[in-house]
Amino acid sequence: MTKTVAVIGAGIVGVSTALELLRAGHEVVLVDRGGPASGTSHGNGGVLAAAAVLPVTGPGLWAKAPKMLLDPDQPLFLRWPYLPKLLPWLMRYMSHANAEAALTRARAIAPLIGDSLADHLALAGGTPAEKWIVPSDYVFAYPHRAAFEADAFGWQTRSSLGFTHELLEHGAFQAYDPAMSPAFGLGVRQPDHGRITDPGQYVKDLATHAQSLGARLVIGEVQDIAQENGRLTGLRIGGETLPCDAAVLTTGVWSGPLAKRLGLDIPLESERGYHLELWEPSVMPRSPVMFAAQKFVATPMEGRLRLAGIVEFGGLDAPPSAAPFELLRRAIRAAMPELTWEREVEWMGHRPSIADSLPVIGAAPALKGAYVGFGHDHIGLTAGPRTGRLLAQMISDQSPNIDVTPFSPRRFA
Repeated sequence: MTKTVAVIGAGIVGVSTALELLRAGHEVVLVDRGGPASGTSHGNGGVLAAAAVLPVTGPGLWAKAPKMLLDPDQPLFLRWPYLPKLLPWLMRYMSHANAEAALTRARAIAPLIGDSLADHLALAGGTPAEKWIVPSDYVFAYPHRAAFEADAFGWQTRSSLGFTHELLEHGAFQAYDPAMSPAFGLGVRQPDHGRITDPGQYVKDLATHAQSLGARLVIGEVQDIAQENGRLTGLRIGGETLPCDAAVLTTGVWSGPLAKRLGLDIPLESERGYHLELWEPSVMPRSPVMFAAQKFVATPMEGRLRLAGIVEFGGLDAPPSAAPFELLRRAIRAAMPELTWEREVEWMGHRPSIADSLPVIGAAPALKGAYVGFGHDHIGLTAGPRTGRLLAQMISDQSPNIDVTPFSPRRFA
């Protein structure tokens, strides 16, 4: 049955959902307060990180976090005045910092992201957005074998889920990528990944394609949900009601207030992420490189090298901090000593992080016709197409093709 579906939020998850709904024969209205890719989907690291199954809350974080917060060369920052507001969420978040919880999350998330490159090619194939997708390796850089072995839990977990990797040492890393400093004695090459060479334009091109298929784009902010007899009937936007048969909430870290209107109390917080773009770089890495110690990725993009990563807790309202940008500058100069660039662009955005490190994807149990898809923390771009397909299947009354139980909104009803 054809439905009119409103998709709230035009980032990668929302636009993917809109396209999958259109291909399933539904009518779609895409609603966003700033337009497609105006938030986190613009500024992400650009990696299709199929093997990124481990949460930030890995085993050992309790011991590491205090030292990291006091070391300006570590990728964890906190705006201390925000701590009292953060603390209740932080305690729930840190309760998952153990091996059992990390393995549970990894096993749940692997089917959502494990075929990310294929998912993006299926979503964008034959559209103007396809040109931004580049199949590639994804490489982790370590100073020596001991540092790699300290991450054994993560690599063993990836291997157990079927993700392969190859160690590059004794000069093999520099032979693979001459841009890397000899200070990195070991690289880990993960094949069958991909990168997006302009994430913002990629999502904009997908949104334009959705409009060419009949989607209507509405620029505005949804203030409330219209409902009747336990069923969603429309969205309140700027004093008017947009009628629809179903709606999907995909506004990332800004989803909390509307989620509450849908009967969901989701422990959602911003993991503030930073990127530094180096335009007209003198050298480029061969593939996206994750520098394991500083937890940032250097991704080759159209005309620039994007350095993205860092975790800062400080809420939605505070301006960007200077220290994360300085860490990125210091780290890339050490990693790629030959690198020079013509100009820089700084950016800070908000990753939507749920306390158990699992997104919410599915029907809101308290209101028929209402669906949610957000909370992907560091894997929003990677998981966007598969999330959109799952939501379109649910709205079309089809059975999803993976187990979506771990992502059920019911856990926060």
